[in-house]
Amino acid sequence: MFYWIYDYPSQYMAALFGGVFVGVTLGGIFLFRPLFQSWIHGEPKNNDMVGLALSSFSVFYGLLVGLVAVAAYQNFSTVGDIVDKEASSLAALYRDVSAYPQPIRAQLQDELREYARYTIKEGWPLQARGAVPPGGTARITMFFDTLAAFEPAKKSEELIHAEALRQFNALVEFRRARIANVDTGIPAVLWWTVAIGAMIMIGIIWMLKMEIHVHVILGAALSLFLGLMIYLIAAMDNPFRGEVSIGADPIRLVYDTLMQNR
Repeated sequence: MFYWIYDYPSQYMAALFGGVFVGVTLGGIFLFRPLFQSWIHGEPKNNDMVGLALSSFSVFYGLLVGLVAVAAYQNFSTVGDIVDKEASSLAALYRDVSAYPQPIRAQLQDELREYARYTIKEGWPLQARGAVPPGGTARITMFFDTLAAFEPAKKSEELIHAEALRQFNALVEFRRARIANVDTGIPAVLWWTVAIGAMIMIGIIWMLKMEIHVHVILGAALSLFLGLMIYLIAAMDNPFRGEVSIGADPIRLVYDTLMQNR
């Protein structure tokens, strides 16, 4: 995958994808038109066969692109749900430790606040570059050491402590799921299939025989839509990269509304 595309604004990349596909299609029409006119279109019915081949191929290729787009969206949506659940667990855990006695309450709150701050301001930019944030593990481990060292003195503290441990385990589970999806994406074999299919489709468009202005208009329209569809898949393919990505907004909301106000 060409990860450099995520370094540019989404509208520029959409224009680039569409422009490249349209440019290749129109360039091929003007370049290969004389060759195909003499080589393929010796008989009038041959153009009908080319049109039939384009229609048949478009059906199968459209199914492939549609399924890949659905897979990319499902990956994107799944990772978004994981981030939402991590933020919910973080908020619940912070409220649980707020019921602890002092001085451990302040220490646990500070450690959770530092974990959230690191995740938002330092961890997320690393994820956006496809790297696993190294500092989150140390911060979450420090919090657990402090939490595990607490010894409840009353029944109410035992209940709160048990609930805090349960929420901590949920937070760790969702965090590990998020980290595991830092470099998730559509398998390379699917991308190769989509790319080869796009080249075949453009090649068949070149073979059509019609008036030049009609050929240019239809070729440009088909290739523009094809380029934008492939851009859409690429934009959603890596959930943490680029402008079309999953941000730290759910965790930032917890940090700003719950942790900063205490």
